Amino acid sequence: MPERRVTVASKVGLHARPAALLAKAAAGQPVKVTIRKDDGQPVEAASVLGLMTLGAMHGDEVVLAADGDGADAALEAIADIIATDLD
Repeated sequence: MPERRVTVASKVGLHARPAALLAKAAAGQPVKVTIRKDDGQPVEAASVLGLMTLGAMHGDEVVLAADGDGADAALEAIADIIATDLD
């Protein structure tokens, strides 16, 4: 299963608006994308509630994972969003 590490760029972390934008983008991918902090349990990236409970703050590194056709492109698209300041 391909994985991608990325640093959270939004000043408020993955909370509220950034989480909503990320969840919408993840839901539009052809594969299920999960996200986790290094030692945490993965949550579905398409879930706003899951993203907010992740507790990912500005500067934290998160790990994205996906499996199936289009996984690499999906990870790239989601990583680009996380690496952008969405505030």
